[in-house]
Order: sequence, then C-alpha cells, then structure tokens
Amino acid sequence: MLWVDYNISQTGSNWRVEGDWPGEVMGVTREGVVGGKSALYKPGEVYIVNKDGWLVKVDDVAKLVYTYENKL
Repeated sequence: MLWVDYNISQTGSNWRVEGDWPGEVMGVTREGVVGGKSALYKPGEVYIVNKDGWLVKVDDVAKLVYTYENKL
C-alpha cells in the first residue's frame, strides 16, 4: 500500500501520521467504525527503525529490547 495523502505532526520527539479524518491511518472508517481494512498502525504495536530507515514491527517489547541491545 502506498500512503501519499497524509500529514506528520510532531511535538518534541513524539510524532504521528494523520489522514483525512481522525483515526484513518489506524483503521477507523470515515463513519467512525473501528476495524477498517487499511490500517498503517494500531494501538499497542511496537516498531524499531532499522539502518535503512524502515519501521519494522516487532511482536513484543521483550523482543524489541533484545534486538536493540544486540545491535549496539
């Protein structure tokens, strides 16, 4: 999927991707129904940025810590 119509808002070191309506990128339909088919990310998901700039989803926080520590 190619996301081309979005905005990125940043406050300090925190940022989020915003679509045409609140929650669009998190799978909320225009009508406000949660669970739409195209979600960029969902609450609780954890990602780590690799050396090429890709955000790679990890299954749990323990795996995230293990992976990060072994890459130093």
